Amino acid sequence: MGNSTKDFIEILDLKDMLKKSGIKYADRPAFKIRVSENKYKIFTHKEVRQMIDALGTALISLNLKGKRIAVIGENRYEWEIAYLSIVCGTGIVVPLDKSLPDNELKRLIERSEVEAIFFSGKYEDRLRKLVLEGTGKLKHLISMDTKTHNGGIYSQSELIEIGNVLLKNGNREFLDAKINPEEMNIILFTSGTTSESKVVALCHRNLCSNLLDLAKVLDIDCNDRILSFLPIHHVFECTVGFLFSLYRGCQTSFCDGIKYIQENLNEYKITFASFVPAIYENLYKNIIRKLEKEGRLDDIRKLEEKYKDASMEKKREVFKGINNLFGGQIKLLISGAAALAPSVELGFRKWGINLCQGYGLTETSPVIGVETNNEFRVGSIGKALPSVKARIEDANKEGVGELVVKGPNIMLEYYNNEEATKEAIVDGWFHTGDLAKIDEDGYIFIMGRKKSVIVLKNGKNIFPEEMENLVNRIEGVKESFIFGKSNKKDKDDIKIYVKIVFDREILKSAYKAESEKEIYEALNKRVKEINGTMPAYKAIRGIILSEEPLIKTTTNKIKRQEEIKTIE
Repeated sequence: MGNSTKDFIEILDLKDMLKKSGIKYADRPAFKIRVSENKYKIFTHKEVRQMIDALGTALISLNLKGKRIAVIGENRYEWEIAYLSIVCGTGIVVPLDKSLPDNELKRLIERSEVEAIFFSGKYEDRLRKLVLEGTGKLKHLISMDTKTHNGGIYSQSELIEIGNVLLKNGNREFLDAKINPEEMNIILFTSGTTSESKVVALCHRNLCSNLLDLAKVLDIDCNDRILSFLPIHHVFECTVGFLFSLYRGCQTSFCDGIKYIQENLNEYKITFASFVPAIYENLYKNIIRKLEKEGRLDDIRKLEEKYKDASMEKKREVFKGINNLFGGQIKLLISGAAALAPSVELGFRKWGINLCQGYGLTETSPVIGVETNNEFRVGSIGKALPSVKARIEDANKEGVGELVVKGPNIMLEYYNNEEATKEAIVDGWFHTGDLAKIDEDGYIFIMGRKKSVIVLKNGKNIFPEEMENLVNRIEGVKESFIFGKSNKKDKDDIKIYVKIVFDREILKSAYKAESEKEIYEALNKRVKEINGTMPAYKAIRGIILSEEPLIKTTTNKIKRQEEIKTIE
C-alpha cells in the first residue's frame, strides 16, 4: 500500500525510536516555538532527547520508578517531554483530558492511581486542593510553567537541570532502563460517548506498530513541518501529531487556537496537519462564501471542471490563490475523529489540496486505516494499514456489518475490566462498534456507530452520521443531530427528526431570514430539498432549531445519549 518501499527506521519500542531517530535527525529542528512577536525558539531533535533523558533521570531520583504519572495541559513541547520521560524508562504514563471538570479530574486520578502529575499553570490551584484532600495516591505535583521549586510544587525545567547534573555524575538508571514492549506502559480513558469511560491499556508495541505503518504509507519525512492542534491527550494526536513527528524527524509547532488555524498554517509554513471534520467544513464554507462575495465562484467552478483530471501539482498551480490561504506549503491534511462530508473532501482535492480521511480508535493505538496521496476514494477512510487486518462481520445484503480488526496495534485490554475485554476482543479480533462496508479494492467506508443506528418499522436502517453530513451542507447550519422519534400510538413507528444548530448572521445574509418563523421556513425548505434526493423512508419529518452547540466529547463526537435527553 502507498509508499511501502519508503526509507524508514525499524523500531522495537519508543525508547528505541528516540535513540535511532535521534541519531539520524540530531541537528534538525524538532520544535519551533514562538516566544514573542516574530521571535522563535528552535529545539533540535538532539536537544529534545537530552531533555527527556534528564527529566526521566530526575523522576527516578524522586522514587517514581515503576509508578503511574499523569500529564495534563494544552498542546506544548513540555507536555511531550514529560510524556516520553515517563514512558521511556520511568513508569506508566496517564494522559488526562485538559477539559475535565473538577469532579471528573479527581475521579480519574483515583481510578488510575497516579502518584505524580505534570500540569500547566492553570491547573495549579485545582491540583493543590486534590493533594490536600488526600486524593488517591497523588503526592507529587510538577509544573510545566514555574522555573523553580516552590511551595511543594516541583518545576519541570528545574528537574531537567537536576537530571543533567545526575547524568554528568554517572547516573544511568533512566538511560539503561529496559523496556518490555509487551507490558502496559500507557493508560488512556476513552471519551465515553455512550457510557462511563473505559480504561484502555496500551504497550510500546501497540504505538510503534502504528508509527511503522504510518511511515510506510504516508509521504512525510524530516523536511515536513507539522501543526499540532487536536487534543494531545487523545491517542490520535499523540501518535500522529507528536510521536510520528519525532520518529520521522519533523518540525512541530503548536496552534494558538481554533481562531488562529489559518494564521498558524501561514506563519509556520505548515506541510502536514490533522483536524476534525468540522474545521475543514468551516474552512471550506468560508472560502466558498468569500469567492461568492468577490463574484469569482462561477469562474472557480469552471476551472474545477476544466482541470478535474489534472495532477494535484497542476491543480495547486491553477488554484494557487486558494492554496496560499493555507500557507501555500500543504502536502497533506488528515481528517479524523468523525465522518468528513464527501463534498468537502472532494472540494479540497479539486483545489490541489490533499485532504485525506483517517480512522481509528483509542483501543487501536489509534489508526486502523487512512487515505494517502496516491490511494484514496472519496467517502472512504482508505485501506487498512499494512499490519492491520480488517473484515466485516454479520454483513447484511448491502455488505454493511460491524468492522472488526486484528493486528499489533490492538490494545492489551480494558484495564480491570475482563468482561468488557472479552466482549470487545474475540479470537484476537477487536470489535470496533462501527458499521462499515469494504469495497472490492479494500477501501473501507464507515457508515456509523452500531449503537446509534436507527431501525425503522420496515427493518430499514438509518445511519445518522450519513444524513447529518447532508444537513450540515446547508448554508447557515453549524451542525446537526439526526434522531428517531416514536409515534405516541405506535412506539415501533419511528420518524426521523433533526436538531439543527444554526448561525443567525449567515441565515440573515444568505436567505434574508431574521424572525424565528423566517429562519424555520428557510431551513425547512432546504431540508425538504434533501428529502427529495433520498428514499421516502429516510425523509426528515420534523425540525428542532437551536443556537446552542450540541453536547460533544473533546474530540468533537456527538454524545448522542446525552443529546437525546435534552430533546426529550
